[in-house]
Amino acid sequence: MKSASQTQNLEQHFEAYSEWRQSLANAVTDLKTWLHQQELSDTQVDQRLEHVLSTLRDDKLYVAFVAEFSRGKSELINAIFFANFGQRILPSSAGRTTMCPTEVMYENGSEPNLRLLPIESRKSGTTITEFRGFPEEWQVLPLDTQSPDKMVQTLQHITEVKHVAREEAQTMGFHVAEEESQTGMRLAEDGLVEIPKWRHAIINIPHPLLEQGLVILDTPGLNALGAEPELTLNMLPSAHAVLFILAADAGVTKSDIDVWHDHIGVRKDSPNKGRLVVLNKIDGLWDELRDWKEVQNEINRQIRDTAKHLAIPESNVFPVSAQKALLGKVKKDSKIVERSRILALEQALGNEIVPAKREIVRDNISGDMEDVIKAMRLIISQRTKNVYEHMDELGGLSGKNMDVIEHMMQKVKADKEVFEKSLQRFQATRSIFSQQTNVLYTHLNLKNLDSQIAQTKKEMDLSLTTAGLKSCMEGFFKHSQDTMEGASKQAQEIKSMMEGVYKKFQEEHGLGNIKPGSFSVTRYLREIKRLQDRHDQYMKGMSLVLTEQRSLTRKFFESSVAKTRAIYKMANRDADNWLKTIMSPMESQVREHQVQLRRRLESIKRIHQASDTLEERVQELEQIRDGIREQEKNLESRVEAVIQVINFDKSMEPAADKSA
Repeated sequence: MKSASQTQNLEQHFEAYSEWRQSLANAVTDLKTWLHQQELSDTQVDQRLEHVLSTLRDDKLYVAFVAEFSRGKSELINAIFFANFGQRILPSSAGRTTMCPTEVMYENGSEPNLRLLPIESRKSGTTITEFRGFPEEWQVLPLDTQSPDKMVQTLQHITEVKHVAREEAQTMGFHVAEEESQTGMRLAEDGLVEIPKWRHAIINIPHPLLEQGLVILDTPGLNALGAEPELTLNMLPSAHAVLFILAADAGVTKSDIDVWHDHIGVRKDSPNKGRLVVLNKIDGLWDELRDWKEVQNEINRQIRDTAKHLAIPESNVFPVSAQKALLGKVKKDSKIVERSRILALEQALGNEIVPAKREIVRDNISGDMEDVIKAMRLIISQRTKNVYEHMDELGGLSGKNMDVIEHMMQKVKADKEVFEKSLQRFQATRSIFSQQTNVLYTHLNLKNLDSQIAQTKKEMDLSLTTAGLKSCMEGFFKHSQDTMEGASKQAQEIKSMMEGVYKKFQEEHGLGNIKPGSFSVTRYLREIKRLQDRHDQYMKGMSLVLTEQRSLTRKFFESSVAKTRAIYKMANRDADNWLKTIMSPMESQVREHQVQLRRRLESIKRIHQASDTLEERVQELEQIRDGIREQEKNLESRVEAVIQVINFDKSMEPAADKSA
């Protein structure tokens, strides 16, 4: 059946990606084990490889579904992912069904469940991300996956609402609309406001794609996007793909365009990547009084208009009928599925997000792998160089008398003493390095950031105007950017110092030519600037009463704070890795040189004492040389295995449809 093969196509993309990720983890694990066996590894190398493995192990692929109310978003999720249950799983009906942001995922080792975060948690100023660390704050309901009916009943809780006084709604950051033409929560006849009962929902459920790391984010409509800043500032920008759903029978409305431009759009750094537009409900255009060609022309016209309004290629717009797709899959009717045009969307989803995600994983691990491979090659190169120098040295003693050998022994002793003095200077340099490192960490210090956060909050509390609130936040962002710039300058000073140390050891002792890498803050500054742009955009459109200004602006600020702290944590972690990386090659070469000096001295001593013949020592060195050559060969073999997996594009292609 055609629908089955195409659905499988989507699954094949994910399966291929999962296999690629596992193959890469196996290759890295093999390299790590071998390095230990060969005594080539050290703490820094172990940490870098473990970071790579944890990146592969914890990898998730986020797909967000975004739409205004009544566009059929939840129905589309049901059609693509959950038709195998034989009915609707996520609540899907006319009007507002998705009242709170909902994540659908699989957590290995945990029983299927629905976790709900009460809406009152918005009063605390704590973000959803932070609440994940407090399981006691969530209401947990078990999911009976053996009974779709019971599961559907449990998931209906996501749609629950409650009625509160207008002031309480505003305190929680909801905008209460004064007029019918305005967006916002509506006042009921009794003067109360209907708001979602839950702030966030997490559905943990077994599913082939979810088990391979897929996470689905089902978002509410425009009002909730504006009222839950974490969606705008974190969840949506972090999604690897966003499906924006429109209604074919309504076309592109002003509110659709607002959501697109304010919350989704196309990012400058990756044009059109991971941004698909779904023109849903095309079955509303099916008309028994028109022939099928006329219907297709109407759909094509809607595609052109949608692409024009959103400034995207027509190839990024997919007309579908989610309801008919779900019906066709449940009834196993391939004709209905084909007519729904869901197959093209599923194929595009696999084609878009999986390769894009693989590139992200590649980027995340490539730095670590390059550093490890470079360090290992340097050690082996140094060992090879040392052995050849030792062999040349012993070869020069052939036929020489004891006086010459004695002279050579004294020369090696002198070299050892000179090197030890260099080590003393190196230790002094380490002290300066430690001091400069402390200065770098001061710029990235989370306590200092928290002090600035507290000061900004205090100033915001005293501000009585929108302009004042905006000024407070601008000051916070400027401080964040300035400290990052300070960290960048300090990192450059550290790099310059280490370049001098490396050069001196190279000139005086013939150590390898090492070029220390740089520490860039560009990505962190870009993220902070993106947060600031979101704030500016939000403040420009603010036309709320002061109560709502304070509440909602504070929520935006709290979300920005959480995101900024996460950026600083990432910067601290990356700075830590960089500092270890910049020092580690030097330390490895110093250790290798020390070992070689000891071996040289011991060899000449034994020859001088006639305990070993010159020929025996040369033979020993030849064996050591051959062993290092074998090491080098084995290293390159394992490195090649890792590189081949990383660059193996065909592994991401779905298997051919055998039924075709």
